[in-house]
Amino acid sequence: MAGATERVASFIAATSLDHLPAEAVDKAKKAIADTFAAILAGAGSEVAHPLMTYGERMRAAGEVPMLGTGVTASPETAALVNGTFGHALDYDDVLSMMPAHPSAVILAAAIAKGLHGATGRDLIEAYVLGVEVGGKIGVGMTVGHYQRGYHATGTLALFSALAALLKLHRVDVAIACQAFGIAASMASGLRRNFGTMTKPLHTGIAARSALTACELAASGFTAAPDILEAKAGLYSTLGVAESSADVTATRLGKPFVIVDPGLALKKFPCCYASHRAMDGLLSLREELKFDATSVEKIVCRMPPGGMHVLTYPKPVTGLEAKFSLPYPLAAAALDGAFSLWTFTDEAVKRPEILALYGRIDAHEDAACRGDDPEFDQRSSGSRGFVEVEVRLRDGRSGRVRVDKAPGSPARELSWADLERKFADCASHSKTVDPDKARRAFEMIRRLDELSEVEQLIDLLR
Repeated sequence: MAGATERVASFIAATSLDHLPAEAVDKAKKAIADTFAAILAGAGSEVAHPLMTYGERMRAAGEVPMLGTGVTASPETAALVNGTFGHALDYDDVLSMMPAHPSAVILAAAIAKGLHGATGRDLIEAYVLGVEVGGKIGVGMTVGHYQRGYHATGTLALFSALAALLKLHRVDVAIACQAFGIAASMASGLRRNFGTMTKPLHTGIAARSALTACELAASGFTAAPDILEAKAGLYSTLGVAESSADVTATRLGKPFVIVDPGLALKKFPCCYASHRAMDGLLSLREELKFDATSVEKIVCRMPPGGMHVLTYPKPVTGLEAKFSLPYPLAAAALDGAFSLWTFTDEAVKRPEILALYGRIDAHEDAACRGDDPEFDQRSSGSRGFVEVEVRLRDGRSGRVRVDKAPGSPARELSWADLERKFADCASHSKTVDPDKARRAFEMIRRLDELSEVEQLIDLLR
């Protein structure tokens, strides 16, 4: 039997849109719309200035657009910038089985490689295969990879982007195996950088690395063709005792990840691990009609490991606030809603927020584990359940249990939800006005009918 690397490469080459479940197309279009929205918002974020300065310092002239800026750059720099934009606000999708954020890596690499002549169906096909390969690499690697300290968006979603490029450009199996070997030596990203600009940079580096690996392999550059399964290869080096490349190869397409378990598209622009708690407190605020001044105590019980990445109890920057649990709970009590502004330095430093921290008790509780037999394989934002309790000064109280976050496959965002998110995100870019945003969104809704993807990219420049 062929090794795992060859089997993965063969699966990419042999699988087409015709092999996918009917619902895969709509789910892919929603995820693609969500990802372009996140990239446009990132173009107006705090990472934009240093990234654009970097491009100028590197003299990275070229013709590939950095979306939402009106500026173009070399393919490598555009991949880095668009990928980083896509994860800059932590507003992009989540694939808990990796656990990672694959879509911004895929689209940034695809734009950089070039979509000349590609149809909407071509992009959907490549995108779905990218999600599939990355997701099943995550399953084979196990969540132990993430728990070791690796950020799987940088280390594993790299292969999502690579698979998409290999499919989009019809690369043969032998060259694809070389590309996997090259890419494996580029896999990188450490969780210690969460709460800094370098966390989203992992996404940009992964997109750039996928592009580089694909181009080097096509140019005749060599690498180990068995990099997934070999001793001192990807799984044995970055994985744990339970990691298995054979599990990855065996489970491809059984079922397709885009359908089951599916991607989570974020309702809130911050770490997914906090979303159930945020949703719970908002629902209690609506039910009890309270404001921040009437709060005596907020208690949030998380499942074991649920606060693993929420490492900033009293954040001082907007980036840190994205990886906090007390902060979004305080913001929910104070504001009753979340927006992109919620996670800015200005919002985090409000005196009213600081005054609430002493009334918030957020902790992990073994009782929130639930009875899921796959609990230990799930990410922080999807394992067990979350319970939120509010006690008010007037004696009233409320408690709610949240099993699934809004935007998760079980509580999927509608096209209307995504349209609002797309318009809001586009308004933070420098170049995409409301009319362009509306036309681009409608084009994505009909992406499977689009004869030239470049028409869409032109609207988002």
